[in-house]
Amino acid sequence: MKLAFITGATKGIGRSTAITFANAGWDLILLSRNMDLLEKLKSELLTTKSKINLVKCDLSNPLGIENCVREAIDKYGCPSVLINNAGCAFNGSLVEMDFEQWEQTIQTNLTSVFQICSSIIPQMRKNGGLVINVSSHASYNAFPQWGAYCISKSALTMFTKCLREEERSNSIRACTITLGSVNTPLWDSKSIKSDFDRTSMLCSNKVSDTILYMAQQPESQLIEDLTLMPSGGAF
Repeated sequence: MKLAFITGATKGIGRSTAITFANAGWDLILLSRNMDLLEKLKSELLTTKSKINLVKCDLSNPLGIENCVREAIDKYGCPSVLINNAGCAFNGSLVEMDFEQWEQTIQTNLTSVFQICSSIIPQMRKNGGLVINVSSHASYNAFPQWGAYCISKSALTMFTKCLREEERSNSIRACTITLGSVNTPLWDSKSIKSDFDRTSMLCSNKVSDTILYMAQQPESQLIEDLTLMPSGGAF
């Protein structure tokens, strides 16, 4: 069964990934905190033959995530591919950052992934599956004013490695796609101040094509980490 569960599905990489997978014939479980945007995306995908299932859940709030995800897989089925894409960022001095900003970054970028995997993988073990975690080159580079984000993505990369080794015998494959800067609505957020040239960034639709490529690998092999950078280099 080709069923993909995508978090952060209404904007940027998540939205592009939903469109790419639907056009490739995958059924989808799409998660976002914004139901209006989910419904809009679903209406855009009506021309595909895919079943589009919607889940409203705020991953920045740890309460209720497990129940929300379990209810979704009970209702729509267990995905064969889980794509943990949702993320957030705040920039500013690491030690002067508000605790709430630190907590939201770690919760959204790391802890919610743990919560979702804890809810889905026990069911996924029955038939095997693939977990693709969307990471960043900030996971192995220290960028000033981006400390919390770098830390959250570095921890996500190690989480993925540990998950892969623990679940290998259960036919669960886990991998990361490590990205340079991608031109998404994240850069429009009030929480980020930057003057990067967005025209030189990666395009979200090309990223989603790469995620589909990773998902289409045969069960006998795994792209453990795929790094995709702008041809102009990191920034």
